[in-house]
Amino acid sequence: MTPIVSLVGRPNVGKSTLFNRLTRSRDAIVADMPGLTRDRHYGMLRLADRPVIVVDTGGFEPVVDTGIVHEMARQTRQAIAESDVVVFLVDLRTGLSPQDLHIAAELRKTGKPIILAVNKAEGRLAHPSLAEFHELALGDPLPLSAAHGDAISDLLDAIVAALPPLEDEQEPEAVIAPAAGPDVGTPPPREHRLRLAIAGRPNVGKSTLVNALVGEERVIAFDQPGTTRDAIEVPFERDGRKFTLVDTAGLRRKGKVFEAVEKFSVIKTLQAIEQANVVVLLLDATEGVSDQDAHIASFAVEAGRALVVAANKWDAVDAYGRERMMVALRQRLPFVAFARFHNISARTGAGLAGLMRSVVAAHAAAYRKLPTPKLTRAILDAVARQQPPRAGTVRPKLRYAHQGGTNPPVIVIHGSALDRVPASYTRYLEARLRETFDLAGTPLRVEYRSARNPYIKAE
Repeated sequence: MTPIVSLVGRPNVGKSTLFNRLTRSRDAIVADMPGLTRDRHYGMLRLADRPVIVVDTGGFEPVVDTGIVHEMARQTRQAIAESDVVVFLVDLRTGLSPQDLHIAAELRKTGKPIILAVNKAEGRLAHPSLAEFHELALGDPLPLSAAHGDAISDLLDAIVAALPPLEDEQEPEAVIAPAAGPDVGTPPPREHRLRLAIAGRPNVGKSTLVNALVGEERVIAFDQPGTTRDAIEVPFERDGRKFTLVDTAGLRRKGKVFEAVEKFSVIKTLQAIEQANVVVLLLDATEGVSDQDAHIASFAVEAGRALVVAANKWDAVDAYGRERMMVALRQRLPFVAFARFHNISARTGAGLAGLMRSVVAAHAAAYRKLPTPKLTRAILDAVARQQPPRAGTVRPKLRYAHQGGTNPPVIVIHGSALDRVPASYTRYLEARLRETFDLAGTPLRVEYRSARNPYIKAE
């Protein structure tokens, strides 16, 4: 088993900065603001030729038993319980606080190896105020600076010394082959996990959906908009297939985003959509379809991501509300008619099986290989059924087609005068191609390449 090291401490002591330093990434959002991190954030570190999982946690306030802070403390306790080593981070600048004493008392009860790290010790690695941290009774304090990298090597040495010994014989990880069938298809090259981003407005149930799919309270689900601030990756398996779920921060309208931290959250969400294989656009059935939902869907389509649309809280809507929801979908999201729609309840788990089948099918469609002979035949059949309209005295001629890429599928059509093909005819071709090759769930790009007219002299 890969050992786990958790970073624990009160708010604003530099846990996320240390996480980014250890993992050599910028995965965790960092700002001079307490309580920024709320969910467990996992990353990888390699120590002495040994992989180690590093867990960034939210500010730990063990004596608070209500509200979002209590939910953050539950997440931290879960991280501690699954850890092999705990790095307890304190702040040299603010000194020892009563909250540090409460955390230390709880950590001592776990029996886990504890490393007491004193952060923000730039240029003060031998400062006299380090002595007060002996009161925590967790061994000698280790001064360091996560922001500047001072004494990080000492921390790594302490972690290596505290890790459990390697097992003599480790069973190799089983390689799970994708199931056969048209709904699965061939996975993309070098892609071991289907990367699935859950996107939507604040408070539509994204975190609840992630927890329902994983089967545990992996991320904080709280009845308060803006609970999730970072893009949290959660690996899991379902029906023999590996996934990486990405719980994203809710996207509000641009005019309502004021805090710098929320702006970073928006950037992380947009990046998560761009890096995903499939995006689930989660709607709130009790509120209908908003303009912001359309903006999020538009961004996913422009990024070329496979898309599945799901209306959450369907069990809380009466028949009239459901009918209004379907009408709103057709009126406000006509450009995602290619995506499959599901009615779900993340709270009860209703509809999740069908949702995941559509996710796998959309992923397969995005990476489907389209043979040139069949593609050309489909284009010619479409032309035989409905020719492109004339543009003046010229009618565009479509001669043959081939696939120019995947995720999303790109269809390159060759012919003459193709620069005069209207957008309406392109939509007609897209519909025919989707029907012929079962491309439901993925955007489709059609590109035209016109042959040069030999009777026109080149300038």
